[in-house]
Amino acid sequence: MRVLNKYLVHDYAVTFGMTLAIFTFVMCVGAIIQAVDLVARGVSVWIIVRAFTYNVPYILTFSIPMSAMTTVLLLFGRLSLDGEITAMRASGMTMWQIISPLVLISVVLSGICVWLNVSVAPNAHWARRKALVNVGVEDPVSLLEEGRFVRDFPGFMIYIGKRDGSRVEDVVVYETGNEGGVQRSVRAKSGELSMPEPHKMLIELFDVRIDQPDDQFPDDPQRVRTIHARQYPVPLDFSRLFRTGNIRKSKSSMTLAELVSTIRNIRAHYPQVTNRELRRARMGYLVEANERLALALSCFAFTLLGIPLGMKSRRRESSIGVGISLGIVFVFYFFIIIADAMVRHPHLHPDLIVWIPVIGGEVLGFVLIKKQD
Repeated sequence: MRVLNKYLVHDYAVTFGMTLAIFTFVMCVGAIIQAVDLVARGVSVWIIVRAFTYNVPYILTFSIPMSAMTTVLLLFGRLSLDGEITAMRASGMTMWQIISPLVLISVVLSGICVWLNVSVAPNAHWARRKALVNVGVEDPVSLLEEGRFVRDFPGFMIYIGKRDGSRVEDVVVYETGNEGGVQRSVRAKSGELSMPEPHKMLIELFDVRIDQPDDQFPDDPQRVRTIHARQYPVPLDFSRLFRTGNIRKSKSSMTLAELVSTIRNIRAHYPQVTNRELRRARMGYLVEANERLALALSCFAFTLLGIPLGMKSRRRESSIGVGISLGIVFVFYFFIIIADAMVRHPHLHPDLIVWIPVIGGEVLGFVLIKKQD
């Protein structure tokens, strides 16, 4: 049995290395295109190399689970087609004895992905953003992250529920004074982003409601004046922001410990917002934290599910295995997209939705493997 385990582990390692290299390279194409664009804009080659390197840990958080799924599909499809699984079972080995080394490897891969998602990838993402900000090439629109109150722009705190290119929806803008107090709150169903001048952005809001506290009684909600308007412009100047490099961490740049701290002390981070908006802001961080853990643990789920599916496919062609793998991965990421879209509805608990494909894949994998035993 030791010889067979060594044989399986060797084949798994070779196939996994090849698929990981391919998937990582394909996912790096976007970063390569951006690097070429930075070269054309005269950015230092050293800065470009650093920015590209910082992007690799984030890419690995996706390519490792995809490679784990593809590897077991290809490996067990070939073993089943060649009759090697039948020979192993005829020698007295059970299915769990056959697959146990690969299941153990999937646990190790999940541990590596947890480490990447919890600490390495967010720190690398933050280092990359700072490197690009320091040379003034960070896209200012990227600062307007969906589902997060952005406080990077002086004098404003902005929430964007959804952003599609230059169009934004479900917008909340708090105009703050020098002391940080709210002078005016603006809510709009939609808006358009534009860049009228270099280092300046304009958010043209539509179907607007403006709440302005009374100057003499700013803390009295009964004295708030409400104004409705068809349009309302919000001008943002980010020239000083990029010049000083004083930007705040987005959810993607936070470690898991920072996300948990923010979730526990959400009121301290957003003292001005209403309770309803506070719940939505908290849910955004909850979804981000759960997505990272679910993505990391998907290596184990993908392996359990991929082994019986590979045996059923009985295919030697790598294209079939890659196609099945991409289909399953698409289903997994579809639930992540749903969770991100439902952040605005915290009562539906979108933070739990990301676990449906992980738990479902593990349960289905156990059932299918048991049927093969």
